[in-house]
Amino acid sequence: MEMNFYSLGAAEEVTGSRHVLEVDGKSYMVDYGAFQGSRAEAERKNRETGIEPDRLEGVIITHGHFDHCGMIPLLTKKGYRGNIYATPATRDISSLIMMDSAHIQARDAEYLKRQAHKKGENFDWRPLYTERDAIEATSQIMGVSYHRPFYLGDGVRCEFFDAGHILGSAMVQLTVKKNGDERIILFSGDLGRKGKPIIRDPERPPAPDYLVIESTYGDRRHDKTAGAMKKLAEIVSRARANRGKIIIPSFAIERTQELVYYFHLLEDEGLMTDVPIYVDSPMAANATTIFQVHPECYDDEIHEAFIKHHKNPFGFNSLHFTTSVDESKALNDLKGPAIIISADGMCEAGRIQHHLANSIGDPAATILLVGFMAENTLGRRIQNREEELKIHGQWFKRRAQVESINAFSAHADYAEADEWIAALDGSRLKRIFIVHGEPGAQRAFKKYLEEKGRAGAVIVKYGETYALD
Repeated sequence: MEMNFYSLGAAEEVTGSRHVLEVDGKSYMVDYGAFQGSRAEAERKNRETGIEPDRLEGVIITHGHFDHCGMIPLLTKKGYRGNIYATPATRDISSLIMMDSAHIQARDAEYLKRQAHKKGENFDWRPLYTERDAIEATSQIMGVSYHRPFYLGDGVRCEFFDAGHILGSAMVQLTVKKNGDERIILFSGDLGRKGKPIIRDPERPPAPDYLVIESTYGDRRHDKTAGAMKKLAEIVSRARANRGKIIIPSFAIERTQELVYYFHLLEDEGLMTDVPIYVDSPMAANATTIFQVHPECYDDEIHEAFIKHHKNPFGFNSLHFTTSVDESKALNDLKGPAIIISADGMCEAGRIQHHLANSIGDPAATILLVGFMAENTLGRRIQNREEELKIHGQWFKRRAQVESINAFSAHADYAEADEWIAALDGSRLKRIFIVHGEPGAQRAFKKYLEEKGRAGAVIVKYGETYALD
């Protein structure tokens, strides 16, 4: 039996996860996500499939974030006709993400066409895929629950374990057994954290021979949640005193629902008086509905609230969901204090850019960052507190305050990831392949693992093939 592993994305970078396992010449893809970064680089990388679709025997999605599922419609558009496997919640979330991306691309194409026409220039940019392509891709996704083994191909068995990252997120365990020879490869996907609200803690699958693990926070620790709640309350208190807006770029999936949950706790303590919260994202509103129909993913606390006490942790008096464009525009005229949560999480697209353009020059406003910001994104430039920022082709002076709370991250930090590895049965573990991280974070994580005596850690390079002996 000959087995090889290689990555076509999220190798020495954070986004665009695409990993391939080859077994006797047959290829299986784990994730097919979108790269997020500078627009020119994202355009180039996202148009490259990296592999002929008809070579794939099966495709698996670990979870519904854009950088893990966002290019699935391109794969099917270019000829992949096989099954795509995901948990039921991931199937629903991925469908939402892919449709939203197709809509944004269509809107961008129209905008660029108008701009080119005004300048008398030729226009030849086309979306990567359409809404019809997204629908076709969704039709190929098969929902498979946690702990329900299924076969991808001859002697290749797959099983999902809860990764504790977002709703429906999964670790992928591939067990390859041929001629009495067995090897187990475990893909962590995006590894979550203990004690997060809404979803369960990451599980610990049986002993693997090889581990492919993310390293987004390979060089950083997260703040404690208790301290984060205190800081969140302080930021709200300051906004009330200054009558300013708090603008929060947030991923529509998981992070928005988690923030709503935490603001709900603050309201229960009487700290949100006269501070309305607006979730300005049709996707977030739809995603919250998806949360409500997947109780199989809840932790005990949320399960108790929903099932036993019939309370909605994602809805309370101060909370408003805006869906229409007119409702979104009306928020520009809103006087503070107020909280606006809007997508995209890295500020690269969506309604958040309009809210930033409207408030970034206001000294009373606060931009609150609550997640990872990839290199070369507007979010990273805000995080770096750059004094001038380009939004929608215009330059803005930043006078708003910038705050960061990293306790809300859905990714395990390096110590949490190592704690999870240490709790695995390591009796069979031969190598750890490090993916999904910036080079500095990956080097730091590799060094940390080596100091802890973990099995040989390797930083995966794009396109390089690794034999699994």
